[in-house]
Amino acid sequence: MTTATTIDFGTWSHAHLQRTDAVLQKVLPAPDIAPQRLHEAMRYAVLGGGKRVRPLLAFAAGEVADADPERVAIAGAAVELIHAYSLVHDDLPCMDDDVLRRGRPTCHVEFDEATALLAGDALQSLAFQLLGEHRLANNVATQLEMVKLLATASGSRGMAGGQAIDLDSVGKALTVPELEFMHIHKTGALIRAATVLGAHCCGGLSERELAQVDAFAKCIGLAFQVVDDVLDADSSTATLGKTAGKDAKDNKPTYVSALGMARAREFAQELRQQALAAVAGFGPRALRLRELADFIVLRKF
Repeated sequence: MTTATTIDFGTWSHAHLQRTDAVLQKVLPAPDIAPQRLHEAMRYAVLGGGKRVRPLLAFAAGEVADADPERVAIAGAAVELIHAYSLVHDDLPCMDDDVLRRGRPTCHVEFDEATALLAGDALQSLAFQLLGEHRLANNVATQLEMVKLLATASGSRGMAGGQAIDLDSVGKALTVPELEFMHIHKTGALIRAATVLGAHCCGGLSERELAQVDAFAKCIGLAFQVVDDVLDADSSTATLGKTAGKDAKDNKPTYVSALGMARAREFAQELRQQALAAVAGFGPRALRLRELADFIVLRKF
């Protein structure tokens, strides 16, 4: 067993969270650079906390592939910028109309709607700038595939498409397969992208091994949303750092409304087991992926 795998998960995750935050601090425009208010809003949206699950998944997949952590840090930061932009836009009055995110006012409340909209746009652009500025793969073809991967996961066939389905589903009773289709796009696509991007930062995995990493990410991305639905229905606003119970109030279909609380919890555990089985063949190299699967499904906040 390597030195890295003898470090406990809490220490490992904290170190990589700090590494991610350091990269984000560096790549985000300084608040004293014009236009100052836009740059302040961008930094507010990104640097205001968060579990950094997506970059952590990238780092964990990078360990499976023996990838350069410096490369993975950039790839993980790019995904986190996309995630932050999506939260800024999701919180706008024209979308979910929320006033609380990560325990403080949402970006459009702290600044204004127009600034928040532009901040989200700029964060998305910055993510792809990072993928173009830095050498992240061993060859150009793989790096281009990484750009395509993140673009697809962010667009109409990924996160944005899932959000469109979500908005169109308010007040409707979706079946479980319909819910799964929505969340594979809305939440799962970016989680899958983060994980596979981390693995691509080496280029040493076979197509079969990459497929195993992707299968893990698909299951854990869906499990993440199931647990989110459970926590939204079963936790307080103070615990979540965002408005609790909002899905039910807004009459949105969730795994809890479709399955009931007990079955939703069981489903999350089933997905966790499927994710673990997908990477079982990697042995100790997949330790951090397994620990992240546990963290995502067993988290209480």
